[in-house]
Amino acid sequence: MPSHLIFLGTYTKNGSRGIYAVRLDGATGALSPPTIAAETPNPAWITLSPDKKFLYAIHASQAQAVGFSVDATRAQLSPLPATPSPAAQPPAHLAVDASGRTLIAANYREGYVASMPIGADGSLGAPTAIKHTGQGPNPTRQDKSYVHSVTLSPDNRFAVVCDLGLDKIFTYALDPATAQLTPANPPWVATAPGAGPRHFKFGVDGKHAYALNEINNTVAAYDYDATRGALTPRQTLPTLPADFKGETTSAEVRVHPNGKFLYSSNRGHDSLAVFAIATTGLLTPVEIVPSGGKVPRNFAFSPDGTWLVCAHQDSNNLTVFRVDASTGRLTRTAHTANVPAAVCMLFYD
Repeated sequence: MPSHLIFLGTYTKNGSRGIYAVRLDGATGALSPPTIAAETPNPAWITLSPDKKFLYAIHASQAQAVGFSVDATRAQLSPLPATPSPAAQPPAHLAVDASGRTLIAANYREGYVASMPIGADGSLGAPTAIKHTGQGPNPTRQDKSYVHSVTLSPDNRFAVVCDLGLDKIFTYALDPATAQLTPANPPWVATAPGAGPRHFKFGVDGKHAYALNEINNTVAAYDYDATRGALTPRQTLPTLPADFKGETTSAEVRVHPNGKFLYSSNRGHDSLAVFAIATTGLLTPVEIVPSGGKVPRNFAFSPDGTWLVCAHQDSNNLTVFRVDASTGRLTRTAHTANVPAAVCMLFYD
């Protein structure tokens, strides 16, 4: 079986120097020693263009992001020409649309979503920002808008934006030709008060979707109307054991490539939660297992769904699980690698 190239975004701490690369053995799940793919400050979220020629990382500037050309054979990233001035707060999340012509950034600290055109050479144009205003019921975490993530719909017509501070999930219509976003109708759906929506994923059927709520540690299932980009709440389940009383926050949510299971991570409880997805889109809990490190901020599946690799922010390690495609259950392997402050994981192939 082939190996898989993984790029890892990190915080610049604990000795981290930027974006790292490791290879996963598709047959055994073993990880190669990590290498530096590119030196860049605080690349805490990274994303690829659809043709995989370019990788983008968040950046503390008005530009919101910096781009790199990808040399997959050497696992190296070369900076694209850019002159981002370090003036603004960095976004928390990035996504490239399916046409490869628009990059969208979710700016957590400054409370806006920004879209920018991508040139044929991968270069980024000036961003256009849409500011969110308001607050939520949690005075510590929701004193204003905190735009946390952006997710493109399967048909590339809409961008779904989670605002942790406002307890709202916004939908914007996307025009890839102009890199412009406009509010959909309806423009948003409210979550439970104090939920704090963080990340969002669509089911493989395109008819259902799931939001991970960071503050109240739940995952919510929605019906999705692709004609309008509208979300209808259906179900909310906890991502934690009923008897857990400690401090923890949910981090990442992903749907298995076969579409039958959903997974989320818990920081503090340091675990991975597994749910079965019914044909109706509703969820049933399967298991909650230790993630194998401290603060599992991000994880991802190999393209064939055989392996789940989890990145831990505070223990600086990657763990590897074999996935049972019929039950969704996870089996921890002995394979690991050390990557400082790893907080974003991206399978290249």
